[in-house]
Amino acid sequence: MIEQIDNDLKQALKNQDKFTLSVLRMLKSEFINESRKGTLHELTDDEVVKVIKRQVKVRKDSISEYTNYGKMELVKDLEKEVAILSNYLPEEMSEEQIAKVIDEVFDELKPTSMKDMGNVMKTVSAKLTNADLAMVSKLIKDRLS
Repeated sequence: MIEQIDNDLKQALKNQDKFTLSVLRMLKSEFINESRKGTLHELTDDEVVKVIKRQVKVRKDSISEYTNYGKMELVKDLEKEVAILSNYLPEEMSEEQIAKVIDEVFDELKPTSMKDMGNVMKTVSAKLTNADLAMVSKLIKDRLS
């Protein structure tokens, strides 16, 4: 995965795509920071995906904040950054797939109130591979209320 990002970085440099280049350089910097945590090591693909997901989440949070303040130019740039970073992430589960897992967990645990939210969320998260946990949380809350 890191090789693919390196190749794309080189291609952006050749194409003089300054925006993509800056996003990929920032991502490489985050990889270096992550590899220095604890003992110095080479990142696994799982660690790379976690770093990318974290960066996407930061940008999505910023998008909502900038939208609230009407800074639409910054929102457009952040959306382009999310699009570039998302190219390196595995495809997320659909809302229907997530709902199916939630149904299974509800049949298994039989939660009765919002007090069961933590237990349900923990069990559902363990069964999901690539899902937007904010969406998962919202679906569970809707179901519990």
